[in-house]
Amino acid sequence: MPLISDLLEDLDKALWYCSLDMASGFWVVPMTDRAREVSAFITPFGLFDAFWPKECPADLSTPRRQRVISPSGNAETTTDEFQTGIADDPDRDSVLGRRSYIDDIMIAGESWDQMCQRVKDLLEACDKWNISISVAKSFWGMVKLGYLGHRVSIGGLETNPKDLKSLTNQSTVPRITSIYAVVPGRFIEDYAIYASVLYELREVEFAELEKRSDLREIMDRNDPIPRDHGPSGLKLKERVDERWIRAHRAFTTLKTKIATTPILHHFDETRTPVVIVYASDWAISASLTQEHDGIYHPVAFASRTLKTNELNYNVTEKEVLALLRILDLYYNLLVGREIRVLTGHSTLAWLFKSTGLQGRLGQWSALLAPWTLEITTCMKGEDKTLGSIAASITPRAKMDDDVAEIAPWKEPKRRIQAPIPTRGGGAFSAIVWNLPGWEVVKARSGYLESLTVNEAEYNGLILGLDMLEDLDRRRLVVCGGPT
Repeated sequence: MPLISDLLEDLDKALWYCSLDMASGFWVVPMTDRAREVSAFITPFGLFDAFWPKECPADLSTPRRQRVISPSGNAETTTDEFQTGIADDPDRDSVLGRRSYIDDIMIAGESWDQMCQRVKDLLEACDKWNISISVAKSFWGMVKLGYLGHRVSIGGLETNPKDLKSLTNQSTVPRITSIYAVVPGRFIEDYAIYASVLYELREVEFAELEKRSDLREIMDRNDPIPRDHGPSGLKLKERVDERWIRAHRAFTTLKTKIATTPILHHFDETRTPVVIVYASDWAISASLTQEHDGIYHPVAFASRTLKTNELNYNVTEKEVLALLRILDLYYNLLVGREIRVLTGHSTLAWLFKSTGLQGRLGQWSALLAPWTLEITTCMKGEDKTLGSIAASITPRAKMDDDVAEIAPWKEPKRRIQAPIPTRGGGAFSAIVWNLPGWEVVKARSGYLESLTVNEAEYNGLILGLDMLEDLDRRRLVVCGGPT
């Protein structure tokens, strides 16, 4: 099954669109005999599967699985929708020139005549395969089309969320899954930077929010900190966790970003892609842009939170992670092209010119080796280096101040220096007991020079095993110290 993001590519030259919905799309494809045996309908009354016997059985009741009887009672009257199910010309090119998502078909054409010809070819193929199109759910000859939760046009991609109003009108902090379900992170710049603090909230904390009417009322007034709210005022009954204050600030910012999601331009193969990377203390992000009429417009955004071990990385290493992230997500668009990368640190350019790198730097260098990258350091800001950037792209120089008040409570792993083991004279001993009476069978001890604590205990284990030569060792329990 294709990815939705892949189906929205190669639309930069399309002027006209059609959206066709197959009638009973899942029913036109026959199942194999094996699939019919294991498939069933889920209903409140149990599981049901289709069954067309020549003679109905006497008893069809089973504890959890029943069968639906064909009204005719004759299996020979059923036919496959696809007739033979074999194409006459399997090597024939696709009539659409692109893939479709299950039963949702989008037809794009660079001209009206091209679109009409593709529609004609598709309808002929549907007639040949006995596939019906639902006219009520289809749209014909559109310059802007709603498709798979997006609005597609020659101008670019827009979000078309169903529950946008309910989310933007919500004052309390929701679960992060409900935000991502409305608008994907591709359309929200620095999504992970603002959502990181929401990821840290647990179910028990959301349950606490449901009980705290005073905290919800303060959030309803879009004020994360109680101030002067009139003559009566609002007073917190209990102490407010700092995470709720930061989470509410982040959610307020995300609501604004969701309500004003930009139009993402279609990727143009003839233009040079420009990647702007950014790294905060807890997340990374990158923006894929291209120049149109002297202005750099966004094509896609990518971001993610940092793992615990990655929090220790310096800012240059985090920017490498941001670059690897966007190259991985949009590999199909960027592979084989020269890419201009804008960074705020000159060290990143040095990294790609160095040889003989070890550790994670060597791994990253190997991953980036197939790419043709032009590293540009923009110490004065992207707008000073590129010229004009779209209003939907936040200059990286302003990001540090904007995100200071929503930083999540993340701490890097602490490095604890283990004490160097000291050596000296060490005594060790071993005792063999006979259970369950704890009767002492044998006991020995020894002394050696230049031992650590662990080495002394290991020698005690060896000494105890030597005492088991003439004993029954089928049931043996070995006990030692905590080291």
